[in-house]
Amino acid sequence: MIAAGAALLAVGLIALVLVDAFETVVLPRRIGGRLRLVRYYYRYSWGTTRWIGLRLLRNEANRDAFFAIYGPGSLLVLTVLWAIGLVFAFGLLHWAMGSNLADPRGGKGLLTDIFFSGESFFTLGLGDVTPITRSARALTVIEAGMGFGFLALVIGYLPMLYQSFARREAAISVLDARAGSPPAAGELLRRTHEAEDAAGLADLLKDWERWCADILESHLSYPVLGYFRSHHDRQSWVGALTAVLDTCALLQVKRGSSLTWPASLTFALARHTAVDLAQVFNAAPDFHTAGRLDVNSMRKLAPLIGADMADATDLRWERLAALRALYEPYVAGLARYFDLPLPLWTRADGALDDWETVADTGRGAGPAAY
Repeated sequence: MIAAGAALLAVGLIALVLVDAFETVVLPRRIGGRLRLVRYYYRYSWGTTRWIGLRLLRNEANRDAFFAIYGPGSLLVLTVLWAIGLVFAFGLLHWAMGSNLADPRGGKGLLTDIFFSGESFFTLGLGDVTPITRSARALTVIEAGMGFGFLALVIGYLPMLYQSFARREAAISVLDARAGSPPAAGELLRRTHEAEDAAGLADLLKDWERWCADILESHLSYPVLGYFRSHHDRQSWVGALTAVLDTCALLQVKRGSSLTWPASLTFALARHTAVDLAQVFNAAPDFHTAGRLDVNSMRKLAPLIGADMADATDLRWERLAALRALYEPYVAGLARYFDLPLPLWTRADGALDDWETVADTGRGAGPAAY
């Protein structure tokens, strides 16, 4: 009975790990409503990491650097956990089948079976422990093949993730010169108006629409990308997504705007992205974000959208509030979940862009490459 129970446990663990790895790495779609190791792994590991960072690291820069390790590190730990699960399960299966292994040192038992399982999974070929029955040999071949395929899967998975990450970050960096650091919708409209570059803004809206589609598909298929933080302190995918939505909302209420239609299309896809990803990461919407648009920001935005601060009957602010209510709770929930700041509506007085703050490396003051 004990051996039969151990065999069932081993087979169940093997199936659970394989299905979990398949749905995480191979299957490019969101999976819900099932027992998944990955879901619980990220829920509790990120919760613990976030708890440690918020309580032990008071400095924002240090905390952000600590959180930046989590994304890549979680992938490595997850891979190790999958491998440990499979090695243990196959070792348990060998033990349940009677430990049909020959050890010249006379070792026999569960520990020897697990050692041989690890040797087979990683295809070490030491030869000190060998299977002596047909069933044990067959199980060894199956595990060795599974280990080889597991390694190939991981090797192919990581480059794909980093390609998606690079595409995401390249688009975010484009906002630096156009919308400031961090990006602000009001600053983008101001610079576009001064440059009389409405056509350039129209092209940017199309690029943002494609960027939002890429974010939606890549982060739905591979949610671990959400935990990868940007290279620069004042950049993040949540902040860029919020700036996109802010800009589209302003363009939809702007008096005499020729970009209302393309802005509405980009807004729809960006809002879809924010809502879906908030659900994927189980980030509860924050319905108390009204203070993000303060009176000072409204004064700066008023001439940009043709609104009147002194006219209480101006419906532009009411329309803007209605659009904000469609997305602000969700981006605020994502920002709180990932501990990322939301961008302002207008640029802070005296703020500099990232490109303006780059140190003069010629004098040895800049950051080293390695």
